[in-house]
Amino acid sequence: MVHGRICSCCGEKRTVLDRDESANTNQVFWCQPCAEDGDGDAPPPPLDMSIYTIPTTTTVVVLDATQAFEGLTLTEKHYALELSRADWAGSKICLLQCSPESPLIFSLLQFVFSNTEDIALMAARAKDAGFTEEEVKEAMMYCAAFYGNLGNYKSFGDTKFVPVLSPAWFRLFLVSGLPSTNTQTSKLQTFDELWDGCVDRMYSLPPRHRQLGLGTKGISTYFSSNCGPDDADVAARFLTSIQMSPYNTRLFKTSPNTYTIRIASAVEGNHETDAVYPFDDIEKGGESEHYTFTLQHGDYAPIMTRINTHLQAALPHAANPHQTSMLTSYIQSFSSGSINDHKTASTHWIRDTGPAVESYIGFIESYRDPSGARAEWEGFVAIVNRDVSRKFGALVENAESMLELLPWPVEFEKDIFLRPDFTSLEVLAFGSSGVPAGINIPNYDDLRQDVGFKNVSLGNVLSASYGSGEKPVTFVAHDDQVLFKKFKGDSFEVQVGIHELLGHGSGKLYHKDTTETQSLLDSKLLHPLTQQPITGPFYQPGSTWDTTFGKLASSYEECRAECCGLYLCLEQRVLSVFGHEPQTHASSSVSSSSSSTSTTPDDIHDVSYINWLLMVRAGLVGLEFYSPETGEWRQAHMWARYVILQVLLEAGEGLVTLTTTTGDDGEPDVVCTIDRAKIATVGKTAIGQFLRALQVHKSLGDVEAGTKLFQRYSIVTPAMSAARAIVMARKEARKLMVQPHLEEGPDGTPVIRSFPGTPAGLIESFVARFPAEDAELLALAEKDMVHVLD
Repeated sequence: MVHGRICSCCGEKRTVLDRDESANTNQVFWCQPCAEDGDGDAPPPPLDMSIYTIPTTTTVVVLDATQAFEGLTLTEKHYALELSRADWAGSKICLLQCSPESPLIFSLLQFVFSNTEDIALMAARAKDAGFTEEEVKEAMMYCAAFYGNLGNYKSFGDTKFVPVLSPAWFRLFLVSGLPSTNTQTSKLQTFDELWDGCVDRMYSLPPRHRQLGLGTKGISTYFSSNCGPDDADVAARFLTSIQMSPYNTRLFKTSPNTYTIRIASAVEGNHETDAVYPFDDIEKGGESEHYTFTLQHGDYAPIMTRINTHLQAALPHAANPHQTSMLTSYIQSFSSGSINDHKTASTHWIRDTGPAVESYIGFIESYRDPSGARAEWEGFVAIVNRDVSRKFGALVENAESMLELLPWPVEFEKDIFLRPDFTSLEVLAFGSSGVPAGINIPNYDDLRQDVGFKNVSLGNVLSASYGSGEKPVTFVAHDDQVLFKKFKGDSFEVQVGIHELLGHGSGKLYHKDTTETQSLLDSKLLHPLTQQPITGPFYQPGSTWDTTFGKLASSYEECRAECCGLYLCLEQRVLSVFGHEPQTHASSSVSSSSSSTSTTPDDIHDVSYINWLLMVRAGLVGLEFYSPETGEWRQAHMWARYVILQVLLEAGEGLVTLTTTTGDDGEPDVVCTIDRAKIATVGKTAIGQFLRALQVHKSLGDVEAGTKLFQRYSIVTPAMSAARAIVMARKEARKLMVQPHLEEGPDGTPVIRSFPGTPAGLIESFVARFPAEDAELLALAEKDMVHVLD
């Protein structure tokens, strides 16, 4: 049988060879020309589909916040309810930011499951139609993973995932959920329209579709499909020239050297800045080239309007003037598209210290933009855990003295540390493609330096996501297993605390033609790395960290913050803040693979030891997020951790060892070990020197030197490529998270609704959260297609 599909080799939609589409196997489609380019009549070697599918063994966990919610006052519950509605309303933007097909797949799944009387009954019908138990699990897991990632690309790693079942088989499963009544004909018609609109891209796996990226290296709906890195660069220079943030924008190329910059706002057209801007760009070679940019407000307009409706409804429940002003400025920002209004809202948010209900909303993190400048939608609402927050408060109280321990001159640190609010939160809603364990925001450089910031640790996310489990931890030595599991949670909490507060919260930026920069030059301070006079290059006026360092910015900054965590977790006074007092003897569970036999107080703490071992293991696991085909890293944190692993390996003296061996299952394995006795000497020295270099290049805006440093440790050598093959063979799926849903009870009182920690529970949470159909979302997706389809 042959039919039209997108070829997984060349990416063209052609007549393709079909190997029994009714079978219980995922289909990789090859067109005839690609098949003939292979070995004789055989198609090219099949893809490793374990990379592009979600295993049925994936753990699904529950984000529990019931007890915390019940402790709120009625006014606080109403406030949280409306904010959660705003967060989730905006989360549909993530679909439009993910892939051309994501809004359509979401609409398909939402239509099916909203019209399903009962998911268990749907599964039973599928079995009656011939599905096995495993096939039902495969179908359900794909649907749950799509909802959990708000798109068909993994939020952590940016890799595409497709159904395990063939198209015909997966379609049959979904149809089994539609009601068997006299309304089925109309339901089937709607279903078929949605299915036909997305099935080809749902299954397509040509090289460009396999990951998010720019140009030929991947797909990105932050850009039109004809944009490449050069287009992103010239747009960045243009936006800097008019001092406009790219956070809430997208770039569409309409013809050579001609672009439209779409700006997210509820108001469409007739904006005072909507105009055509000529731009003469002077490249490094000195030659000027002419470009034309058109600013166009109204991107995601219907969704931005919904967000503002819920924010408006939250206003009567605000607890204080700062919350009122914050919400008012959010509404103004989302209406007009003004980032300055969002900065005003963020200023009020920073000054709203210690609220019972914490929140933040907008275009926040730039991890998923391949150029590192545009931000994904994110909104959360959470409840402060005051007991756990006390220790974070103690960390803040001692922050200034701890910052002095960091390995760079005082001139590279903020003049005044603006003590932030640092709290532990129980998340009620996190409307975005993924849920982090900790956050340091806002990301506006000027606010962070002049007004301050906030740190949050998401307590129920940590407890749900970072439990040790019963299985042995991969790549950890047998002798380290007990200690690793015992202190993994404690170590990660310490790392997150330092990473967010003293990592992201530290350091100073120097811009050209400012009094601070002139004072630095007048001080005659020598460059800490070269011992030569400091000459810059410094940040351009109007530029930011993200716009200057571009796609490297996120990974570089995460690396800097992670290094701060490693460096400062060796300080006992930092550990004491978290309740870890000095140990007077070595733990009986200490690894025999380490060289330490110390029984004195000078031996590093178990928490510190496991934190360093966690980082070494994370660096190795980071290889899963490297694409040899493109030479690209797909996840900022894991790239950062791989870089740190390379720094520690380079330190030598037996500090870190990666040993290739045979596992208990008889398959190749890699075991990570770190010499406990050398962490405080060899390890600390290596991380200190690297951290100093990272900070100096960041402070001075030295993109060239910073990039050269970071890329040197990013190289995947043949030995690490061999290790990657083992990592890929033993990779474990990232957990999916079921969030609660806030709604009004029969009497209008806000209530919290929980769901089981199963794929069905995750699906049910989205059915409760969103209506069955959303014509405006489909219209927005259709409007984008002419630009984003390749």
